[in-house]
Amino acid sequence: MMGKVSLWILKLMGWDIKDSPEGVDKAVIVMGPHTSNWDFIIGKLAFTYYGVKGRYLIKSELFFPPLGWFLKAIGGIPIHRGKNNKFTDQAVKHFNNNDSMYMVFTPEGTRSYSPNWKKGFYYIALRAKVPIYIGYMDYEKKIGGFLDLFTPTGDVEKDIAFIKKELSQFKGKYPEKGIRAVEDE
Repeated sequence: MMGKVSLWILKLMGWDIKDSPEGVDKAVIVMGPHTSNWDFIIGKLAFTYYGVKGRYLIKSELFFPPLGWFLKAIGGIPIHRGKNNKFTDQAVKHFNNNDSMYMVFTPEGTRSYSPNWKKGFYYIALRAKVPIYIGYMDYEKKIGGFLDLFTPTGDVEKDIAFIKKELSQFKGKYPEKGIRAVEDE
């Protein structure tokens, strides 16, 4: 029921959602380009349509009532940040403790253009031994979906360059803030 309502809202907004994440129970999802707060809302509607509960790492300091209840309801996982808190270990533990897990990241780390991506998503996928789904949103064509599964090779720079190239074909709400292929940075 909620999936149909989400699809109706997306269609009302002019969006066409394609290519659902299928075939695996666990994956890191890299979404891009991330240039607007609307990305989360559209993405959340799409995930509801797919029937996928996306999970998001959020700093634990925000998990106080009533905000914490809301954050957990939308898929938030409290993560203790800091020097000695081993962020990657905490995320890998969540993968190990769940039969099904889609952990979503926007590797730019900001809604502005950033050539220097946060690489935590990559190391989490590598250590949890899960593939990476490359998710996209294109505001120009009003389409969103998933490209093929990607298995990290261990060559972080080469793999991130590949992911950037894949996502650079899509336009964010603010295209000038979007993702560029490594050779175009």
